Amino acid sequence: MKAVVMAGGEGSRLRPLTCGRPKPMAPVLNRPMMEHVVDLLKEHGFSEIGVTLQYRPEDIREYFGSGADYGVHFRYFVEETPLGTAGSVKNAAAFLDETFLVISGDALTDLDLTQAVEFHRRQGAMATLALTRVDCPLEYGVVVTGEGGRIIRFLEKPGWGEVFSDTVNTGIYILEPEVLNYIEPGRMFDFSKDLFPLLLKNNKPLFGLVLPGYWCDVGSLRQYLEAHYDGLSGKVKIKIPGREVSPGVWVEEGASIDPGASIDGPALIGGNCLVGGGVRIEPFTVLGQGCMVQERASIKRSIVWNHVYVGSGAELRGAVVCSRVRIQPGAGIYEGAVVGDDSVIGGGSVIKPDVKLWPYKRVEDGVTVQRNVIWGTCLPRKIFGFEGVTGTANAEITPEFGSRLGAAFGSVCGAGSRVLVSSDSYPASRMIKSALACGLQSAGAGVWDAGAGTTAMHRFAVRSLGCRGGVHVRVSLLNPDRVTLVFSNSRGGNISRGEERKVEGALFREDFLRAEASRVLPPCYVPGVSESYLRGITRSLDVGAIRRAGFKLVLAYDEANLGRFISWLCDELGIKVVNACGQEPEGEIWSRQAGREKAAALARMVEIGGADAGAVLDSGADRLILVDERGGLVQEDLLTALIALLILKGRDGPVVVPVTAPRIIEKMAGRYNGRVIRTKTALPDFLDKVLSREVDNVAQFFLHFDALAALGRVLEFMARQGAALSELVAEIPGFFVHRREVAVPWETKGRVIRQLIQDPPAGELELLDGVKVYHPDGWALILPDPDEPVCRVFSEASSMEIAESLTDFYVKKVGEIAGLKK
Repeated sequence: MKAVVMAGGEGSRLRPLTCGRPKPMAPVLNRPMMEHVVDLLKEHGFSEIGVTLQYRPEDIREYFGSGADYGVHFRYFVEETPLGTAGSVKNAAAFLDETFLVISGDALTDLDLTQAVEFHRRQGAMATLALTRVDCPLEYGVVVTGEGGRIIRFLEKPGWGEVFSDTVNTGIYILEPEVLNYIEPGRMFDFSKDLFPLLLKNNKPLFGLVLPGYWCDVGSLRQYLEAHYDGLSGKVKIKIPGREVSPGVWVEEGASIDPGASIDGPALIGGNCLVGGGVRIEPFTVLGQGCMVQERASIKRSIVWNHVYVGSGAELRGAVVCSRVRIQPGAGIYEGAVVGDDSVIGGGSVIKPDVKLWPYKRVEDGVTVQRNVIWGTCLPRKIFGFEGVTGTANAEITPEFGSRLGAAFGSVCGAGSRVLVSSDSYPASRMIKSALACGLQSAGAGVWDAGAGTTAMHRFAVRSLGCRGGVHVRVSLLNPDRVTLVFSNSRGGNISRGEERKVEGALFREDFLRAEASRVLPPCYVPGVSESYLRGITRSLDVGAIRRAGFKLVLAYDEANLGRFISWLCDELGIKVVNACGQEPEGEIWSRQAGREKAAALARMVEIGGADAGAVLDSGADRLILVDERGGLVQEDLLTALIALLILKGRDGPVVVPVTAPRIIEKMAGRYNGRVIRTKTALPDFLDKVLSREVDNVAQFFLHFDALAALGRVLEFMARQGAALSELVAEIPGFFVHRREVAVPWETKGRVIRQLIQDPPAGELELLDGVKVYHPDGWALILPDPDEPVCRVFSEASSMEIAESLTDFYVKKVGEIAGLKK
């Protein structure tokens, strides 16, 4: 038998689900709605199927093809202009030479079509309408039938005063070819509004049959959710893909579920999904193909489409999330909310109930969205953060994004510019580096590849090789799931804010230089960069003094990324090394927090093993924690003070420290007739000042941002002075600092800073970076974070008790100004 599937609908009532796709292609239980319709037709013996198309016809053609994969044969009929439901079927008249069935491609049903065909033939009907009963008929076409099912009246979407029946039209019709003679070709003509009233007026045999079973026209977002719930619960008889691994839980092929995850059915987990430990999947949840759900995320009564990333601790409740959406850790999306394709939901942000986000939207971290967002773009206006561009590897920072960003940077640098690329040793970083290199080449830049190494090695190589700039890709120090792209200028420092804006502008406008094929330059691999960098460190040291001292060190470091650097440097300096980490699990990525945790264990090893000192280096050798021979930790502010002491005693020029550093550095400078220059906390500002003509001290530059160079310098000082590390630390006057952070929504940060300046709690203010307020016994600094919806509060005082009280006071005050609940 023949059937016609009407699949031309745009589905405007289902937006944003149907933005960029015809309504029949919206998925129900991980398959397009139309596929369920085709299954029903095949089940009832319909093998020749005509498909009427109008909106995005290529989407349906490409997916379904000839129909061979479904055991049927398709013929497609495309409307050049909208013709209405009946007009679209008239467009397929050449195909319809026998009794045929018409059905919508965007409804979900299991009605008995065979029963309807048999009734049609038994009654000798020209047209038979399949009917169903609904509780509220106001949104449907009501059909009133008489004896034998003959239709006597139509009411299209009646008011309650006109409701004479709860029997409604399902849009499923069995028709004889002669009905097409009543449809005028080439103009809008509808079944319910035009054809059936015309047949009724001409007293043609028009019948209706109420069929038992399930029918839903999926005409609203609420019905879309309900269709999934009904499919999972078995209320509608449709195929659920995958294998039922436990009662009500279906899992498709290739899905990986951590044993610590909890899944309560009914639920469907799509193919190749990754579900992490501690995840809670609660009833009536569907995950599409290739989704990644991170640890402790919770999803309930939500429909998640393909390739969606759900970060740790995120919550979804009764929401619909379209394809390729990235939901960052701690975000919440609630009842009735819909997030369109390719959107990004920032960490800690909230999408309120019934809010709709159209595709390609970005919600910044910590933002609460309370109304629909239709216009805008996916990318924020600002992608550069504290140290560069940071995002989740292969979710936010993808190879595609990396290539475009490389093209933008190459366009800013200019055709023919020499640009250095490097990365740490992790595969994700190397992947993004390769993508960046492709983008740089496409813009005509000359790509020099320094291979795998540290950020400091990259900065050294950019300077020594005379490059216009460079990009180093490394795993984030704060979160091993994220990568950071550090963009450097010709001096090895971070690019300026002005250059960042140029790169962002080129990226957002896609205003890229495009080199002709003959002018695309091949990449150049630069051998021996790591060895040159290490020799640069030792050239500035008194190697003989360090070797004579015969130091024994306990070190904790990332063997995969730093092993060859540590081995070469310690051999050159004659240092005996005890590896505090032993054999780390293969592939483990260090974070800054992991380094702090290792420092406590390392301190005990130093003290017990009689070592001269110990050190913890983070995975990229950007940060250092020292341990003296007594097990005392030297980190953060104390390490800054120690570096300042080495510079002052070595007469190496002015000391550059951030505005957050303790005031005792000025006291030490007075003791050694030195000078202190304070800068903003942002890395580009600090590096610019260290490398400026006023200071121009490359050694100080690497002391602060190169753990290997800093360790060598400290050991040299110990060897020359004949002093233990604890004795050097004892030269630093005592100080008491404290820090906390307070959550502040992006939209209230400006108000917080303005009010603190207008109404300061104490007399003297400093506005170099944030708001620094001086009190008789100390100071407090309130600093808005550029990357997160928080303000950080730093304090220093004559005692820890006073420092803590200052911090607590300003945390409370910031919260009050921001209107945060206590």
